[in-house]
Formats: sequence, structure tokens, C-alpha cells
Amino acid sequence: MGFINNAKANEATRVAAEAYASGRQVLTFKIIEANANHRTTGIMPGVGEQIEAIEAQGWALTNMAAAEAKAFTGERTALVCLFRRR
Repeated sequence: MGFINNAKANEATRVAAEAYASGRQVLTFKIIEANANHRTTGIMPGVGEQIEAIEAQGWALTNMAAAEAKAFTGERTALVCLFRRR
């Protein structure tokens, strides 16, 4: 995993741990894929790592929605993920 994906996973961990510690029951988190070539089928770099980082803090992914998003150099897929406390 590259530097940017590590930073994103670290931020996901921080946010998820903070929300859990404050007693939140629901966490909504937006993930934007790192791959600029969004028109191909395959792995979405950094996405799984961020989901795993959040789930490691006591959350379970329950719903996900996808949309195209403009991010820096073009269109990428943005995932809006709904997590619930385990």
C-alpha cells in the first residue's frame, strides 16, 4: 500500500476510533478510490484497506453506495459507506 493509501487508512482509523469512543451508533464515511482509470474492472486501490481500518475499530459495514466524483485529475468512484457499531 502506498503512502497516500496509508494516510487514508490512518485517517479512517482515527475517525472511526473517535466516533466509537464518543458513543456514536452510526458512522458514515466517504471513500474515494485511488485508481484514476475507473473504467476498468478490478481492485479499487485503498478502498479495502480503509474499510478494514474502520471495521478494526468495532464497526461493521452495513450499506454502501457508489457515485462518480471529480477528484484532482478526473473522475473517480466515491463510495459512501454506512457502518454500525458491533
